[in-house]
Amino acid sequence: MVKVLLTGPFGNVGLSTLQELLKRNHDIKVLDIKTKKNRRIANKYKDQVELCWGDIRNYKEVEKAVSGRDVIIHTAAIIPPLADKKPKFAESINVGGTSNIIEAMQNQPQKPKIIFTSSVAIYGDRLENPLISPTDLPNPNPDDEYAKQKVKCEEIIRNSGLKWAIFRLTYIVSINKLQMDPLMFEMPLDTCIEICDTKDVGYALANAVETNEIWGEILHIAGGERCRISYREYLNEMMDIFGIGTEVLPKEAFSKKGFHCGFMTTYKSQFLLNYQRYTLNDYFNDVRKKVAISRFFTMMFRPIARKYLLNKSHYYKEYLNSHHPESKIKN
Repeated sequence: MVKVLLTGPFGNVGLSTLQELLKRNHDIKVLDIKTKKNRRIANKYKDQVELCWGDIRNYKEVEKAVSGRDVIIHTAAIIPPLADKKPKFAESINVGGTSNIIEAMQNQPQKPKIIFTSSVAIYGDRLENPLISPTDLPNPNPDDEYAKQKVKCEEIIRNSGLKWAIFRLTYIVSINKLQMDPLMFEMPLDTCIEICDTKDVGYALANAVETNEIWGEILHIAGGERCRISYREYLNEMMDIFGIGTEVLPKEAFSKKGFHCGFMTTYKSQFLLNYQRYTLNDYFNDVRKKVAISRFFTMMFRPIARKYLLNKSHYYKEYLNSHHPESKIKN
């Protein structure tokens, strides 16, 4: 039995990880901030885990949570778009919180190990060179504060003197996270993406707790070749599933460069953790089931849905203003 601390257990990846850890015979402690949403989720697990409410910016609360643990799985983070809107706030949690966790670990009489979830974002724009290896050097886009923060966290962890493993996560999908966000327009249509279902990420992290060979490794966590697609094809498929139709969003609505994602080599992580279960088609089928009822209504109001989405794209607004100043987004 391993004594595990999971940070950010009620977020997307954190919850998937918690659900997998509960299937193993481990002593599980979780650390998260006390919000109404988190309290509601925590009620489902209060009899199965040791619950610590706290802010990872608060060293004393972090030290209490870390005390007596064997392995820390650190998934807590502020992610885009909030990380882009409030970069200083995000850094205080992403970098400051990670620093607190490392310091608390260093001050333990028996030093725990840490598994840290980083991101494909650290590689920056890979339109011209989409195949990414874990040995490729980080090269965050100049305006990507989240990616820069992940790089700082990795450096803190690698220089800590502790035993660590860094998992760089790909484009994570979940049928519980299907909201259309303006961030969708930041990815160029020609981007290569390799999804990974959040359930597989949780499975990988839970397996990692019991895998000695991960320590000191930087590993990619992605879905494998059966999860690879271009963003254009992915978006067309998703739009069709939702009932909006294929190729309804013009190319002018999307960025031309300056994002991230690519095809991530995962030979070593898959060999060690054996986590790649769900394919891209599995995900599409799950989404179809999830939106089956709402799809009927979306199809009835397809022009309105299209207009609603295009209103989220500042690129399309700029295009209209520069080419047709008198125009508005039309149905």
